[in-house]
Amino acid sequence: MKHIVVLVSGGGTNLQALIDAQHRGEIKGGEITCVISSNPDAYALERAKNAGIPGRVVPRKEYPDNKTYTEALLAVLQEEHADLIVLAGFMIILDKSLIQAYENRIINVHPALIPSFCGDGFYGLHVHEKALEKGVKLTGATVHFVNEICDGGPIILQKAVAVENGDTPEILQRRVMEQAEWHILPQAVSLFCEDRLTIVDGRAYVDYQG
Repeated sequence: MKHIVVLVSGGGTNLQALIDAQHRGEIKGGEITCVISSNPDAYALERAKNAGIPGRVVPRKEYPDNKTYTEALLAVLQEEHADLIVLAGFMIILDKSLIQAYENRIINVHPALIPSFCGDGFYGLHVHEKALEKGVKLTGATVHFVNEICDGGPIILQKAVAVENGDTPEILQRRVMEQAEWHILPQAVSLFCEDRLTIVDGRAYVDYQG
């Protein structure tokens, strides 16, 4: 059984989707064993507590830079014997030392169909604002492995979501979460824990026969 450690900074809606999927038996071969927050006031910690999952806090503000913060985080992840790290609304840019230590073992969900609306500056509502400005008819979400390029790691799963007339960034954000993020993130976590993902030449392949 793989140890899944979820990193959070805020409300934890994607964490809740993972917890719910775990309760339904949809995450096979792994279990959420710890939630680590960069923010001691994150509501995500309450969600973890309510689900009986241990929570830990590594406050970003106590460290002078990302490098020292990442070193502290790395030590905690090793204490927790993390097999898979899931970024669920984690608002800190990780230093390359952690990415290298957990190569192809860190996954993130991004609220757009990469390579559209991704990279530096594309986070939260900004992603949906840009999608609406561009007038795209389809957007969606992407789950990908994390590498040293922002939103540049191998793509695991994607799901499209329709953009509707009258959408605001807030309305679109909610639809993308409900119709895409909350579905494909638990799916990707389960695929990893079942050893059904393979990386070849920088691309992720799913074993759908597993």
